[in-house]
Amino acid sequence: MASLRDIKSKITSTKKTSQITKAMQMVSASKLNRAEENAKAYVPYMSKIQEVVGAIASGTSDSGHPMLTSRPVKKTAYLVITADRGLAGAYNSNVIRAVANAIAERHSSSEEYVIFAIGRMGRDFFLKRGSNVIGEVVGLPDQPAFADIKEVARKAVGMFTDGTYDELYMYYNHFVSAISSEVTEKKVLPLTDIAVETGATASYEFEPSPEAILEVLLPQYAESLIFGALLDGKASEHASRMSAMKSATDNAADMISSLTLVYNRARQAAITQEITEIVGGASALE
Repeated sequence: MASLRDIKSKITSTKKTSQITKAMQMVSASKLNRAEENAKAYVPYMSKIQEVVGAIASGTSDSGHPMLTSRPVKKTAYLVITADRGLAGAYNSNVIRAVANAIAERHSSSEEYVIFAIGRMGRDFFLKRGSNVIGEVVGLPDQPAFADIKEVARKAVGMFTDGTYDELYMYYNHFVSAISSEVTEKKVLPLTDIAVETGATASYEFEPSPEAILEVLLPQYAESLIFGALLDGKASEHASRMSAMKSATDNAADMISSLTLVYNRARQAAITQEITEIVGGASALE
């Protein structure tokens, strides 16, 4: 059995750990509020650009823009959004597992797909597996701006337009609530069903031509999808970290309670032993 000093030391160290996890829980809760506000504030912009692009695309069936046209799939790109660090429960592992499973089901060779990684955890995982990571962003702030991912987003969209690959999928954690998120797969490109998704029926007159407007709006729309998913994922990340730290704090409290009980019993047994020895010694002297 551990000595009283060892048990007391373990109680002290657990209390210190509990203070750290409690502080991290409170910090994550604060970051979650702002991240959730950012994600919600972005929704009106996304809805409007989706409506406009859908209206133009539905009325311009002969535009022939490569972002609106399906082609035989020879190579696929995956854009994976994870965090830069752990301590967030299953936030990172769930996304990585979903991408890994999709790759295993769809591809027989690493030559058939490429990876864009937003977040250090996803990047490190696929680099260790020997995957072809052709774009990455790490070290993002807790409240990212579009400028932080502009380069990789434009590269992902541009390489599809150039024909480097034939479809682009995005994987991220969709924020549901403070205690729940779900891994989401979204096909970003080609935008073959955008008019159906938006239900666009409004009639517009465009100047210059619809084709010229699509040339500008389609890449911007695809990039905005990526940024919107990042904002959504950030809210999920902070929520997951808050939940993980709350669980850690609760587990620490249970451990402290259990260790305190063990400590008190051991101390009581030691005192009883000392009294027994004293009484025994006194009896021997008589």
